[in-house]
Formats: sequence, C-alpha cells, structure tokens
Amino acid sequence: MNGWLRFPMHESNNHDLAIRRFCPARVEQEQREWEETMNELELLSPYHEDAITSTSQDLAASEVDEFVDSFINMDHEDKDDDREINKSPASADHEAETFSMVNDGYGDQVSMMIEGNDHHLETMSIDFSGEDHDHHFAVVPEMVPSVEEVSHGVDQGLHLVHLLLACAEAVGCRDTKLAVSMLSQIWASATPWGDSLQRVSYCFALGLKSRLSLLQNINANGTFTGGAMDVPLITREEKMEAFQLVYQTTPYISFGFMAANEAIRQAAQGKDSLHIIGLGMERTLQWPSLIRSLASRPEGPPRIRITCLISNQNLSELKASMKPVLHDATSLGINLEFSMISEPVTPSLLTRENLDLREGEALFVNSIMHLHKYVKESRGSLKAILQAIKRLNPTLLTVVEQDASHNGPFFLGRFLESLHYYSAIFDSLEASLPRNSPLRMNIERLHFAEEIRNIVAYEGSDRIERHERAHQWRRQLGRAGFQLVGLKSLSQARMMLSVYGCDGYTLACEKGCLLLGWKGRPIMLASAWQVNNASSS
Repeated sequence: MNGWLRFPMHESNNHDLAIRRFCPARVEQEQREWEETMNELELLSPYHEDAITSTSQDLAASEVDEFVDSFINMDHEDKDDDREINKSPASADHEAETFSMVNDGYGDQVSMMIEGNDHHLETMSIDFSGEDHDHHFAVVPEMVPSVEEVSHGVDQGLHLVHLLLACAEAVGCRDTKLAVSMLSQIWASATPWGDSLQRVSYCFALGLKSRLSLLQNINANGTFTGGAMDVPLITREEKMEAFQLVYQTTPYISFGFMAANEAIRQAAQGKDSLHIIGLGMERTLQWPSLIRSLASRPEGPPRIRITCLISNQNLSELKASMKPVLHDATSLGINLEFSMISEPVTPSLLTRENLDLREGEALFVNSIMHLHKYVKESRGSLKAILQAIKRLNPTLLTVVEQDASHNGPFFLGRFLESLHYYSAIFDSLEASLPRNSPLRMNIERLHFAEEIRNIVAYEGSDRIERHERAHQWRRQLGRAGFQLVGLKSLSQARMMLSVYGCDGYTLACEKGCLLLGWKGRPIMLASAWQVNNASSS
C-alpha cells in the first residue's frame, strides 16, 4: 500500500529571502524600476519589506544554512499544507527518504530501458585544465565515498552554496571584480562529474559567468543587448538528442505526455472526429500512445487530425518522424492526417481560418512546456495567446509545465529558487544514473545547463525559460476565461513511475492539477482546461 506524505508550501519557506538580504540597496533599486515600468504586473514576491530590512545578518546566514540542508536532505514535510502526495510505487515500503552521495545502482536498469542508444557516447574524453571552464564534461571512474567523506562533503556543499549566493549577489549588484573573485573560488569546488550539488553548482556558475559577460552590453533599463557570450554553442541536433535522453531516462517528460493524452482520451469519448493543435510541437513522441488508446475505444477509433505549430524551419526531420506514426495509425484502423504550420505562435495565427478548423471536429489544444515562453514581464503576451485560444472554443486545452517560480522580478530571488529546483532534478539524476554515466553528463550539459543559463544569464525577450508555479497558472488561465478540469490519471502516473525503478519520485493532486516531484519537491505539473462559458472575455 502506498504511503502518503505532504507537500511543503515552498512559497512560505522564503528561501530566497536570505540572498535578497545580501544586497538591500539593489533590491530597492530593482523595486523602483519595476514599479515605474510594470504598473499592470502583480508582483509575485512573497516577502514583506520589514522582514527584509529588520532581520539580522546572523539570521540570514542561518536561513542559508537551512537552504543548504534542504539540498542534502531533499525530503520535505509541512503539516500545515493541504496537499497530499503519493510516493512512487518503488517507495511504498520506505518511511522516509534520505539523500545519499552513494549511487543507488539503478544505472543498469535504466540503461536497459534506453535500448543501447548511448553506445556512441562511451568514448567521451574531455580535458579540464587551465582557466577555461565552459562546458567541460568528462567520464571518470565511479567512486564510493566513506562516511567521513560524506560528512566532509556536506560541509563542502554548505561552503559551495555560500559562494554561489555571494557571487550571485555580486553579479546582481554589478560588482564585476567581486563576482570574478567568487567565481574563481567556485571553480575550485564545482565540477561536472562530482556529486549532484557540485554538478548543479557548476551549471549555475556557468550561468553567472555568462551574465557577467553580458554586463558590458547592458541598457539603461537593465536589459541586455548585442554581446556574444564566450561559451560554446549548443546545436539544434544536440538539443534534440538531449531531450530524447531526458525522455528515455527520467519520467519528467513522459509524465506530461501521459497526463495530457489521458485527458484528451477522456474528453474525446463519444466524438468521431478530433483535431489536435500542438503548440510549438517539434517532436512526435507524444502521439503513438494516444493513438493506441483511441484505437481501442469501445465505440471505435475516431478520425484524427494533428496540426503542428512550429517556429523553426527544420520541418523535414519532423515530417520524417511522423511517418511511422502515420503508418501505425493506419495499421490500427485510424484515419490520421498530419500537417505543419511553420510560424511562431501568435494571436493572429490562432484563427479558425489559419488552422483550417472544420465543422463537426472536436478541437484540442495541446501545450507541452511551451506556454511559459509567452510569460513576459507585462504578461500581455500570454494573455493574448490564451484569449485567442479561447475564441477557438476548444473542447480541451492541455497544459504541461515546469512547476517552479523562475519568473520573479528580482534576479537574486530567481537565482535562489532556480538553484533549489534544479538541485532536486540533479539529485534525481544521480539516483537513476551512475555518476560517471555519459548519458547523465549529456542530459545535464545539453539540456538542463542550457535552461539554467537562460534563467540566470538573460533578461528581457531573450529570457524564455519563465517557469511558474501551479497556482500562478490557475490564476492566469482562470482570468483568460478557462476553468480547470480535474485530471483522473493518478493511477496511470503511478504505474508509469514504476518503470523507472527509483523510489524518490512523488505524485500529488493539487486543486485539479497533477504534480510530479522528487522527494517532495514539485518538478512538473499537468492540467486540463475547458472554456468557462459563464466568464466574460
């Protein structure tokens, strides 16, 4: 029988309060800038001004210590929280989870799931010497630390996070000299092949270095323009490969596909013709399982059209990947049509004429980790997109997003929140893949490190990784005229997690949203929405 735990209220923990205290003058400056230019914006910062200015430095240091301790012990429990969380099946017999710097031995099992796709990665060898610290990842022998080494590692982790926070404060205050000094100390401890905290610290240090390189191209309003960063470029092919690896080795992406597909399947009952609009859909990984489930309906399979809205010009790869999906659909007796529109998702594109909507079709709009790219400072862009979707009157809108607060108005608070979030992800990777795994290194270097860099280094329109929490998505979608449709796929999600053989993943339902977390820390959210006909436009 599955055990039940409770999610913590991370909003009330005020983790980023400690780092903001390091530079109150800079915080006040940012506050004035935002109040002058963002009159529409509802500031989401949960911190009270008196709490910032009246607390002693000793208390700030203790809060940083608590924050570091949350890295070392990823378990969270808050008795005041009303969210219930269901641990993954593999953890049913465990009363509590504790962080371990020793690998959990799931590497062989996960590698079998990958079906040999990592054979071309086994010969990686990278030189990590000198002062060039851009994307150096190498394979090193697996080491099992002693108890004394683990204790020493905790102390090192505390020191490393203090250095990161001090460096972020210096970068936020534009103190380049101090920031460079802090970075030189961070490089001595952060490494892409150490424990999870060392690895995530390395990625955040790269982000801070990138932000420093942009300071010479800063505008009067604080946004960045022009300058190129001294970092290697990640190709589109590498990004696609990394996404595939994340999909194969972790449940984070599969969870979103499963939840969205199940919501579509349930809403499609009794409907003979479906039209699915995929926002920013660059891959076809989601569709095979949906097609199989629709083919087995008691009333018979429906006719399906899938329209992909994609902004890049590399359409040939997407067309090629869709061919086997079309073939499978035909073999299952489903009439499947696939089309692509190579334009960015804009309100003007989202019309019945442009999307070729037809009478008698049930319309589904599907967004997998895409809508957050339209969350700008003023929020007008997201609002316009959502209102355009509402005018299409879809049967269902499915939204899957990272459940994180990475869009706050203050750089320092955003840095601390994202450090906490990605530390949980890196901890989960260590529990699933050996520390010397080239797969894990590629996932971290090509996928998560790039997300971290975007959150930490960029501002303005260049910063697109603007992840928000579930309650913020509920508010934005509700204001746009949608109402939540409760997801009923907890059992399917639990079954999916059992495949990964790792006991740290947790599931929770929160006000109709389905949440996937790691040891109590929310990572992904899935939700489904329908037009609220009682609301005004």
